[in-house]
Amino acid sequence: MKILKRKIYDKLLSWKKTSNGQTALLIEGARRVGKSTICEFFGKNEYKSYIIIDFVKASKTIKENFENLNNLDIFYQNISVEYKTKLYKRDSLIVFDEIQKFPRAREALKYLIEDGRYDFVETGSLISIKENVDNIIVPSEEEKISMYPLDFEEFLFAADESLLIDLIKEYYQNNKPLSDSMHKKAMRLFYEYMLVGGMPKSVLSYFTNNRDFYSADIEKRRILELYKKDIKKAAKKYNSKISYIFENLPSFLSTPEKRITLRRNNDLYSSYEDALFWLEDSSICNLCYRCNDPSVGLALNKDLSALKCYLNDTGLLVSLTFSENELVTNNLYKSILNGKLSFNKGMFFENVVAQMLVSKNKKLYFYTHYDINKKRNDIEIDFLISNESYSSYKIFPLEVKSSKNYTLTSYQKFKEKFNNKIGNGIIIHPKQFVLDGNNIRIPPYMLIAIFN
Repeated sequence: MKILKRKIYDKLLSWKKTSNGQTALLIEGARRVGKSTICEFFGKNEYKSYIIIDFVKASKTIKENFENLNNLDIFYQNISVEYKTKLYKRDSLIVFDEIQKFPRAREALKYLIEDGRYDFVETGSLISIKENVDNIIVPSEEEKISMYPLDFEEFLFAADESLLIDLIKEYYQNNKPLSDSMHKKAMRLFYEYMLVGGMPKSVLSYFTNNRDFYSADIEKRRILELYKKDIKKAAKKYNSKISYIFENLPSFLSTPEKRITLRRNNDLYSSYEDALFWLEDSSICNLCYRCNDPSVGLALNKDLSALKCYLNDTGLLVSLTFSENELVTNNLYKSILNGKLSFNKGMFFENVVAQMLVSKNKKLYFYTHYDINKKRNDIEIDFLISNESYSSYKIFPLEVKSSKNYTLTSYQKFKEKFNNKIGNGIIIHPKQFVLDGNNIRIPPYMLIAIFN
């Protein structure tokens, strides 16, 4: 079976080395991004033994065992017997999988870490939802990292294109475009990534079935159904609103503004707050907030009433947008691969850029300015990234252009308005790399070399 190379593995190694059993590691991420798989791989390679306790399926015996914390010898004996695995002091890993399903185990980590016999990793989603932290003390002995769908670099690893990764990074660092043939190849692979996405099962199905989009689509639709079931299980007070937002994401993203419409039956934004938090905390969606005054800081001027909502994986967005029949009969795979899809092309481009930025742990913000005289927005910037510096604060405006012909009127107005705070501007387009003064025009595949 093909093993997917995941960059998060290096973070696990770093945690193991620096923690020395003094902290647990919590891996947060959406369902099906590969959290359990990476933990199993880590346990096999880095420890003498490992046990994965999946709290979706854990027995009554295991759950009742967490009442035995006064006698950890018996506690660990019960786990060892239940999972038929010998535990070795300072050389065994215990994974609490889907920890949100049994918060009591998360609370117990305080005592298990103090005991110091074994290493602990937790995995989960919806970690911060109120019902998953009610009546428990969240352990301070807990480090957190996020896991995402495969980013484009990891997709290239899966495609056995490691040399192309090195080439892209080298040419970006030297401010040079790839050759026309290599650019064409890299763009083809990028469009494949847009269609397949980064969910491990979808990627594996694609490459093990000779790059078959239909096999990948089957896996993506299974994941979408899983997400819909999870949404139905959400608290009744907001699950219908979560479902409304999720089901209508393609409609929101297909508008010119790409913004979510938060009015339905005269409901106001505040009534959707819990639903949006649920979608963000589950990592199913990536929220992008408007910043009213980026000159003094992005988070400080976040406008909660105006936001864009992107799906966590662009491959999933393709399958959510189009039925199986549409993908086949309308030859949409071919249109997207050749960069000739006119309808909805911009939303996929923007969603995949959002996905790539989030995988680099960037918070998403955008900017608009309304011209009273013209009665419309005269400035719209897709994404704002800051250098997160207090002493020499800079904003990096990032514009996404899905077609080869475009204008930068809005971008130029933004630069004039916030001139002293602007760092290099980044325009992402399907064409070759161009260094244009303080502006960098890059093809989307070169994002792997930025913001590392």
